[in-house]
Amino acid sequence: MAISGYTLPVWVAAAARAALAQLRGEPFQAEQLLLLEQEGAAGPQLVPVVAAAPLGEGRALAVARCDPGDGLDLTRGLVVWVEASWRTLQPPAGTASPEAPIQRSPDDPAWLELQAGEGVGVHAATRQLCLSVFARRLLEHNLLPLLPAGRVLRLQVIFPVGRRLAERTSNAAFGVVDGLALIGTQALVQRSAAPDQLAAARSELARRVATPEFSGDLVMVIGENGLDLAPQLGLPPALLLKAGNWLGPLLVAAAEQGVRRLLLFGYQGKLIKLAGGIFHTHHHLADGRAEVLTALAALEGLPHAQLRRLHAAATVEAALAELAAADPGAAERLRRRIAAEVEQRSTAYLARYGQQAMAVGAALFNRSRGLAALGPLGSELWGAFSAETAFRAEI
Repeated sequence: MAISGYTLPVWVAAAARAALAQLRGEPFQAEQLLLLEQEGAAGPQLVPVVAAAPLGEGRALAVARCDPGDGLDLTRGLVVWVEASWRTLQPPAGTASPEAPIQRSPDDPAWLELQAGEGVGVHAATRQLCLSVFARRLLEHNLLPLLPAGRVLRLQVIFPVGRRLAERTSNAAFGVVDGLALIGTQALVQRSAAPDQLAAARSELARRVATPEFSGDLVMVIGENGLDLAPQLGLPPALLLKAGNWLGPLLVAAAEQGVRRLLLFGYQGKLIKLAGGIFHTHHHLADGRAEVLTALAALEGLPHAQLRRLHAAATVEAALAELAAADPGAAERLRRRIAAEVEQRSTAYLARYGQQAMAVGAALFNRSRGLAALGPLGSELWGAFSAETAFRAEI
């Protein structure tokens, strides 16, 4: 039975290992033994691959198919191609015989060269493959023991539909373009749509409010990308709490546990769901973003032709960018209306559960890593929290 529940870097590592085995002249194995070094998946694990074959002298290709387990995940069924090739590293002139291979240390990363193929995310500024420390370490630990001494291994990673899938993420907001990034930080899938993710967030919230430093303020950050950006824009790291897709229950929990002022900080294409009363934001469970955007634009008085274009746009980001190009003032007003509606709907959501004491502000960022809009209360909280950061920096 196929092992499931693994993040994208694991499937890439499995395909890479299968391709390297082909370079070594070994027969194809439908399961690759990987050392995951992950709590809950300790020790070597067999990870399935679809196929592998040599492509000629010094080249091989292997294919894997992502299976993230029972939960909802963007990478489900994603086909991963890894082309492997190798060459012999010649010693520096005068140091050894040209025929003598160079021995490589595990601490020397020069033996592994990674290239981004079609559908794989790269840093916009450098065009280098975007991958996490965990993803690279996983490749290094599983490939170096199989690589003959003196060889340099080159891997080209390809996600045939990665470019299309990346349009459903906020990677571009963090300078990652052209496809999906290898940014997993662990082997096992951490489900943002699963109840255990909500339980973990609630537990962290309880721990936070129980500390002597807790002042009643909190910044609820939507997603890992937001958590990275928030301190760069001046929000205090000590106030940041990462939230998954269970925003409604977590808002109620924050109010119940004594949070008095809460700032929602997230990507505009995600937080707009709250403006439509959608408080579980996983895209498989609820969307409606085009409808919410169009309705708010209509309330803002935009003409029918612009409403049609907004509704037909591929993403909220694209819709707002097109509107900004045609009518910058209208785009600015619409963004502010979205933020204000997020605040109003969040307040109404809390009132349904008898929690009227907590004030909720909204701050939206865009794919340019900039602050796109603040709600009325969000503007107030942003100023207060940013001032706290500046004060702490001075002392």
